[in-house]
Amino acid sequence: MTPELDPDHLRFALSLEDSLAEPDTSHVWSPHSAAAALSLLAAGASGEVLAALTRLLAADRGSLDGHVAALDAAVAADAGGTALGGVGGWAPPEAEEVPPLELASVNDLYVRADRTVLPGFAAALAERPASAVHRADFAAAPEKVREEINAAVTEVTRGMIPDLLPPGTVTADTESVLLNALWVRLVWTSPFDSAHTVEQVFHAPGGDRPVPTMRLTDHFQVAEAAGLRMLTLAGHHDLYLDVLLSEDGGTEPPVLTEGAHRELCGALRSQRVDVALPRFRVESGFELLPLLPELAATAGGPGDDLRGITGDPLQVDAIIHRAVLSVDEVGAEGAAATAVMAVAAAMPQRPVEFHVDRPFAFVLRRGSAALFLGRVTDPVDPGPAQPLKHPW
Repeated sequence: MTPELDPDHLRFALSLEDSLAEPDTSHVWSPHSAAAALSLLAAGASGEVLAALTRLLAADRGSLDGHVAALDAAVAADAGGTALGGVGGWAPPEAEEVPPLELASVNDLYVRADRTVLPGFAAALAERPASAVHRADFAAAPEKVREEINAAVTEVTRGMIPDLLPPGTVTADTESVLLNALWVRLVWTSPFDSAHTVEQVFHAPGGDRPVPTMRLTDHFQVAEAAGLRMLTLAGHHDLYLDVLLSEDGGTEPPVLTEGAHRELCGALRSQRVDVALPRFRVESGFELLPLLPELAATAGGPGDDLRGITGDPLQVDAIIHRAVLSVDEVGAEGAAATAVMAVAAAMPQRPVEFHVDRPFAFVLRRGSAALFLGRVTDPVDPGPAQPLKHPW
């Protein structure tokens, strides 16, 4: 029996999926990477920003702890294995015929070199898998920092995401970047034979077309519920790929809900199945902040609720997300990265009134001497200012 998704994670994933989906367009994103990056932001948040992140990431429990635990467990090494890191980090094979776990994940903070990371945030970050703090010279060399971040993401994702941050996204005003990067290779427990891959018709919204289609008849977990059909393809190390279809046979992509997912997981049964699945690769990039209106309204503007990272007020400037997934006869390979970009928050303050509407005194001074001193009880207008005349 495959495990169900964490309820808070499922609700977050499906709520954002609705915002990302566009008619007749393929897309991919990583709920894990996005949620991991946002949970790092939550560790430095308070007030309305923390409340917004809690509603986004922990709508079911009202506490982030369960969701964070599920995120970290999903990238943990197999029992008895070594901790996963940004490079390498493989768990040893369970048996000679089982391939090693191929998964890497990082949770990093890039922060201005002249800022001090608060102990509370540093401790929270240290508890997350493969985490680190990097001092970055945003002020003097923002383009170099951008290249360093992109190089780190390229390394973690095995080259699948070489350019997470486009030119101009890191500037001299950048205060910090919270980064999550993820890479995983799933190897099927029942691989497809490439010799059996043939072109078959795929009924796309724009019309039928032939696509390379993998074929395999074997025992798989399948389910039917809530107007959907689901096939679960198993990989080693508790990795699974669920494929969902609408039962009505139309060309509209199926819409998954929380209730439907629970019903499908509960209905999964092992059956002998003739599987025909296209080989595919899908790649997407998103700016997530505009798709999260409550977070954008609180963290994306001036405020005092993001002081928990460096002690200085910050505001989220952008949340950049990229993801890639490729599926073939051997398995699936996926990579994702999410960067939460923060700049210094402009703290709006109600101006103190100083309306000179009654007699007043004045001092014009330089250094330690008062050059002029006096008072005005009834102002005499000297007329509009004249352009300065320079005798030199």
